[in-house]
Amino acid sequence: MHLLTLLLLLAPISISLAQEPLSPAALQQRGHEHFFAGKFQEAIADYDAYLAVFPARAPHHWQRGLAYYYAGDYDKGVAQFESHQLVNRHDVENAVWHFLCVVRAKDGSVEKARKQFIPIVGDTRVPLKEAHALFAGTGPPEAVLTAAKANAEGEHLRNQLCYAHLYLGLYYEALGDDKKSATHITLAATTYKMDHYMGQVAQVHHKLRAK
Repeated sequence: MHLLTLLLLLAPISISLAQEPLSPAALQQRGHEHFFAGKFQEAIADYDAYLAVFPARAPHHWQRGLAYYYAGDYDKGVAQFESHQLVNRHDVENAVWHFLCVVRAKDGSVEKARKQFIPIVGDTRVPLKEAHALFAGTGPPEAVLTAAKANAEGEHLRNQLCYAHLYLGLYYEALGDDKKSATHITLAATTYKMDHYMGQVAQVHHKLRAK
């Protein structure tokens, strides 16, 4: 068969395959890729498409809450993290991101965020207990770093310092201290760089600050 004839016969098949809708898992993964590329609205669209197939997963989808935050949809972020609290009651990070969304939402402030701050008990990850106290206004910033450095070395120490500097950076940003925020976010994204999800969030935040 002539090559051109063969290509013409295969063309409709290729178009059909290209237009095949993505699986829910592929939509979820593409949402993550969009998020880490700084394409937050595209990430939200993919997450929404995934949740249209699995609506029961909506309260669990904290990643969409992060995308709302970085897209500037703070009220939606507040709602997402409040719903996540119903299915994950022991996660300090959920309380912190809820705080950050409340601060930036319409009529938001640090004082309002502290009044609405979600109490968390039972998160044993270091140094998140100290980070929770920091955002609540009951613990000093130094305690976060002290806890992160205690009884840890190597990759374990690096990971704890990545979290410590990420949340210190976000804390100072919420308070309007851009200089301290930039210092800590830079450390989380570079010196203590980690490739897990929140480590990559630190890198996304660092790139946004650089812009």
